[in-house]
Amino acid sequence: MKSGFRPPAVPLVTVDPYFSVWSMADRLTDDYTRHWTGQRNALTGLIRVDGEPYRFAGRVEPSAERYYTEPAAMEQTGLEVTALTTAYRFAGGGVALEVNFTTPLLPDDLEVLSRPASYIQLTVRSLDGGPHRVQLYLDVTGEWCVDRSDQRVVWQKSENPSGLDLVRMSHETQNYLNRSGDDLRIDWGTLYLAVQAGESASVFAGSAGLRKRFVREGRIDDPHAYEISQPRAVRDGYPVLGQLWDCGEVGEEALSRVVVLAYDDVYAIEYFGEKLQAYWKRNGTTVPAMLEAAFAEAPDLLRRCRLFDQRLREEAARSGGEKYADLLALAYRQAIAAHKLVTGPDGEVLFMSKECYSNGCIATVDVSYPSIPLFLLYQPELVRGMMRPIFKYAASEAWPFEFAPHDVGQYPLANGQVYAENKLEGQMPVEECGNMLIMAAAVGLADRRLDWLDPYRPLLKRWADYLCEHGLDPENQLCTDDFAGHLARNANLSVKAAMGVAGYAILLELQGRHSESEHYSKTAREMAATWAELAEDGDHAKLAFGQDGTWSLKYNLIWDQIFETRIFDEEIARTETAWYAKTQNGYGVPLDSRETYTKADWLVWAAALTSEREAFIHLVEPLWKALHETKDRVPFTDWYDTKSARQLNFQHRSVVGGIFIKLLKDRGFKR
Repeated sequence: MKSGFRPPAVPLVTVDPYFSVWSMADRLTDDYTRHWTGQRNALTGLIRVDGEPYRFAGRVEPSAERYYTEPAAMEQTGLEVTALTTAYRFAGGGVALEVNFTTPLLPDDLEVLSRPASYIQLTVRSLDGGPHRVQLYLDVTGEWCVDRSDQRVVWQKSENPSGLDLVRMSHETQNYLNRSGDDLRIDWGTLYLAVQAGESASVFAGSAGLRKRFVREGRIDDPHAYEISQPRAVRDGYPVLGQLWDCGEVGEEALSRVVVLAYDDVYAIEYFGEKLQAYWKRNGTTVPAMLEAAFAEAPDLLRRCRLFDQRLREEAARSGGEKYADLLALAYRQAIAAHKLVTGPDGEVLFMSKECYSNGCIATVDVSYPSIPLFLLYQPELVRGMMRPIFKYAASEAWPFEFAPHDVGQYPLANGQVYAENKLEGQMPVEECGNMLIMAAAVGLADRRLDWLDPYRPLLKRWADYLCEHGLDPENQLCTDDFAGHLARNANLSVKAAMGVAGYAILLELQGRHSESEHYSKTAREMAATWAELAEDGDHAKLAFGQDGTWSLKYNLIWDQIFETRIFDEEIARTETAWYAKTQNGYGVPLDSRETYTKADWLVWAAALTSEREAFIHLVEPLWKALHETKDRVPFTDWYDTKSARQLNFQHRSVVGGIFIKLLKDRGFKR
């Protein structure tokens, strides 16, 4: 972060919707670390320098019910968030400490991306040239493996012949996939903490009171006393898994150690009645083998992460400036960690999103659609993994409608749509048909793989024909911005319908079905021409046909530029972006003329309509400012007020992958 960005929340351990922990404060010592929902998932870091204790993460006393004189916090001298790593720098007692949190979500390696292992790299050196006696302590609490602190956990030290020291903890009752919902934490599976075995390091499990022993005496109780536990409620002493590294005398030459936190959820998703495991288990890999690989590959993976981060930063800065690069760095891990990558019943890739802090739906089409720019850029197979559950459900007898469904359940139970209780008035007919067709065209253009769509040709045609008949002038219905309520004659939704038909024409063209392609392409052009007449309102386009003096972000127009279909007059994008520049507030352009709130993803899509880099920067920098200044310390929200920068709702959603749209437009597809 070269621009002094203060993220509203800082990603630390970011793997999937259950295994995702953040710091929601300016300094890592200001607060406990927390699950993305805001629930405390505490991580505590302590260091003793020449016998003097300091904190570098969280707090020693785990309960607000008691008073304890906390050790002084080390001075936090730096924070940098890149796409794959969060790097904190500290100083105190004459030593420098760097703590790097890296989750290697490398898009070209689905095995590693799926692996539920996250690295914490601790590096210490002398600052003043003299030697210092240093000990480093790190722990995580049982809060990480339960939903509520009154639930009981068990723990033990694990034997592992590979040269690793492991401790593990889990909820006493292992009831896999026992419920679904939004503001929930996992309470099945097992949390692991691992280090490489050696004389200078040890792992342990026990009460959080071990922290106080370390602070006062520089030691903990015999770790072997905690090899097997009796069940204990998390709030009863806050049991922890931890490691203690006795660095000995530290000089100017840096010493480093890697700690791995991992979570085995055993079963990850229920998919139309079948319990599925995570992708990394597809060949029978065990947890010990996974952890061994995580350590063996650590040097290379950390190098690859640094290279990926550097390349992304450089490309983003060229495309949209340094502040745009900050936004992409903050969005990257969140966009992926709001999904779970699993292997389907037939060995297929399924990439299942959780609709975080909106209703908890799984594989939601209008959450996948805004997220795809990131995945089209780096790994198109993940877009196919988002779409397969929708195709499967829509092709089944359980789906009664001629248009595309909204979702396939509520995370982690993908057993059929739950949104709006499947009532017709709660559906998004034009929205979801358009989304699926645009996504199919985009992923087809991304890597020209089309055979996977063969079983779904009837569905795609049905949805395209639906848009031809119902999409130009939509009836009163919801769109993806459902918080704004039903709206008839929605002009932006009409754009999506035209682009959905154009997308279907692209698919037919790629399949060599040229006469059919031309038919739908002609229909799309006719829809766009009629749209221009219906939407025109002087120097901008209307929110809804027939509503003079209204306006909205026409973010769906971006696909006409990316696909190079040019069914809409290019002047429309110029007049729209000029209008947005005139109407933006201090923290961005509102979503439409009805309210002052906006959506971060749609704001960037609308800004990307401009062909001028400086105009894009002018429209996007207020989003950076909103995140930098907001009082709401939550993971990247995509729904906020453009006058106050306050969060309306939504956090940790995958849709922030959508802000990669400018990079996607700049790269383009080869037609």
